[in-house]
Amino acid sequence: MGNTDTKLLYGITTAMVSLFKTDSSIDLDSTRKFTDFLIEKGVHCLYPLGTTGEMYRLSVDDRKKIAETVISTAKGRLPVYIHVGAMKQEDVIELAQHAASAGADGIGAVTPAYFGANPREIKEFYLALADAVPLGYPVYLYGIPQLAVNDLPTTIVEEIAQARKNIVGIKYSWADFRRTAEYTRVRGGDFSVMHGSDALLPAIMSLGADGTVSGCSSAYPEPYVDMYEAIKANDWELALFHQHFADDYANVLRNGGNMAYFKAALVYRGIISDYQMRAPQLKLTSDEEKAFYADLEALDARYAEAKKNRGIQ
Repeated sequence: MGNTDTKLLYGITTAMVSLFKTDSSIDLDSTRKFTDFLIEKGVHCLYPLGTTGEMYRLSVDDRKKIAETVISTAKGRLPVYIHVGAMKQEDVIELAQHAASAGADGIGAVTPAYFGANPREIKEFYLALADAVPLGYPVYLYGIPQLAVNDLPTTIVEEIAQARKNIVGIKYSWADFRRTAEYTRVRGGDFSVMHGSDALLPAIMSLGADGTVSGCSSAYPEPYVDMYEAIKANDWELALFHQHFADDYANVLRNGGNMAYFKAALVYRGIISDYQMRAPQLKLTSDEEKAFYADLEALDARYAEAKKNRGIQ
């Protein structure tokens, strides 16, 4: 769509981690600091409470409080979309209506998960969601079949998009670029496509996507923001320079396979003072943390030196 409409997602949309205190309760003070950090680093949109945000480990009340905190801290400085997918459809509807009333710019929702759902069930799920929010309120589909089990074939996406105009786009988190290209043609091209493969942004945008929903940018937004801005300036050489480092950061951060690395990176960077995971996931061991911080320190130094050699501030 080549989207720059602030009501839709675009650019580097950060999939935010959820922050907890040492007793595993939600940490709203750290959430405010984290939100400000991302905005100051120039990300284009915020997307809390998705996979990176450990949505299935949070209660409905937890999710409402985090959503309210991110929205109120952002204060309209950039679009905020709330992920509302949940195991129970009634929770999805409740979270969607709360997001709309709390002032979010829109919502996204993963497909029904774990249990297999047929095309009719998936379609009815999204139509019910679209009908539960105010007329015209933006809704994104979210396909991550490797985790959710259920897929979103282009034919189903087309049916859903034709049936409800407020279903405005999709976040797709599987590296099938043929499918990604197909999504950009949904509803005659009037459909926003965001991809989850953040380190492959140049390739994604060359297919017509509007940007990435990036978990890695939770910890290191800089190379992702700079890569996107270079693409928009049509400076592909510079974009690929940043892409190589974005890929390196993604690998050091384990590509989102363990959110403890994202949170530990925020401690390393001084954004938060400590972090916690919710059981059964555990914090990094001291040996894992030491090795991780050494990798980050080396990569930070290499990136800074490479930028200096290119005359980049």
